[in-house]
Amino acid sequence: MGTVGQLMTRELKVIEETASIQEAAKLMSMHRTGSILVGNGEDFSGIVTETDVVRAVAEQPAEVGKLTVKELMSRPIITLDRKMAPHYARDLMADRKIRHLGITEEGNIVGILSVRDLLAYFKTVSKDLEEVEPH
Repeated sequence: MGTVGQLMTRELKVIEETASIQEAAKLMSMHRTGSILVGNGEDFSGIVTETDVVRAVAEQPAEVGKLTVKELMSRPIITLDRKMAPHYARDLMADRKIRHLGITEEGNIVGILSVRDLLAYFKTVSKDLEEVEPH
């Protein structure tokens, strides 16, 4: 069985707390990602996701242009060690009702795991099981 470290995205996208929501949305669109870590370097204070942006537009349409990433981000970042099995990530995401996890190594975030990453993994595992089981 694999680990979440094998499934995670290693290339971290980071935005500063003072950035606008529009800047965050542009960065997510440009990199085709659903989340961006918030902070400087390896010191992360939160995570902003597509869901956060959509919620802001729906709930505060007149204020969206004035909101900063800091006002919108989710914190703390929910994390899981890179050596853990994918089913732990699936359960944690389901329990917390989130779609992105920070993946850590020795306490430092080294990647991001999305629900899409897990879906691809479990789809592959499911196919492998179908091929092994007799019909």
